[in-house]
Amino acid sequence: MTMYVNRHNTHILLGFEYHAPASVAEAVKLLDNYGSEAKVLAGGTDLIVKMKDGSMRPKHVVNLKWIPGLSGIRERRDGVWMGALTKLRDIERSELVQKRLPVLYEAVRMIGSVQIRNLATLGGNICNASPAADGPVALLALDAKAHLTGPSGERTVDLDSFFTGPGRTILSQGEILTGVTVPRSAAGGYGCFLRVARVSMDIATISLAASAKLKGGTVEDCRLAWGTVAPTPMRTRDVEEFLRGKKLDEKVISDAAELASKSIQPRERGRSSGPYKRKVAYGFTVEALTRIAESGGRNRR
Repeated sequence: MTMYVNRHNTHILLGFEYHAPASVAEAVKLLDNYGSEAKVLAGGTDLIVKMKDGSMRPKHVVNLKWIPGLSGIRERRDGVWMGALTKLRDIERSELVQKRLPVLYEAVRMIGSVQIRNLATLGGNICNASPAADGPVALLALDAKAHLTGPSGERTVDLDSFFTGPGRTILSQGEILTGVTVPRSAAGGYGCFLRVARVSMDIATISLAASAKLKGGTVEDCRLAWGTVAPTPMRTRDVEEFLRGKKLDEKVISDAAELASKSIQPRERGRSSGPYKRKVAYGFTVEALTRIAESGGRNRR
């Protein structure tokens, strides 16, 4: 087998061309030029597996790893920014994330093994667009914004609108995710992440990320995001609206749980049934809101 490197830092290998752009602009140009024949390489925990088993055969692989400025975790004026190439293990170990974004910390530490988290990136976890992905569910509960760069320039969108279906996103041809920001207003509240899986390190059968802020025991703001209950990660906004301005007593929590069980959109058949997921959704909502209420009580004392 012959392999060579040309003057454009491109390798010809195993029937596909490997590209290592040195800038976002160069990566965007490559992806725009090659369209559906190109795939992005970040951590490679998903792409490499699919290329090995033959389920994915791109003609061009564009490696983003050498592009500066796409990794790191920083607190900025608008909130907590995380680069798309930030390793999940770095997010897990970040004191800033543990302190300001506890729901994301809890979610990320459940993804795969330590070895996987040392390779996998935040951007890959998001752009894979799996309804069962843990990172996006937590980020939805934190009202995260996604930063995109493409041939037409830069744009910022609500992460809630980023997913369009299993494995599908709003990314247009040549466009890449460069990072996400959790707004300052959403950071620093109480959060928890709950999930059920068939075995350890398996993908979630159902998951819930809850984030809330209380004032005097009353819900000021809250977000409930779910995984594996719809074609995309989703928020139950009707439940959130119901909870705002209310004290989390036993009846409110029970009513919210009942509403959540009706608001999710699981398939009736699949890895687990719709009725099963609705029962779990009820229990998860009760547990999450009870934890939030107890946290608010401790804060008041």
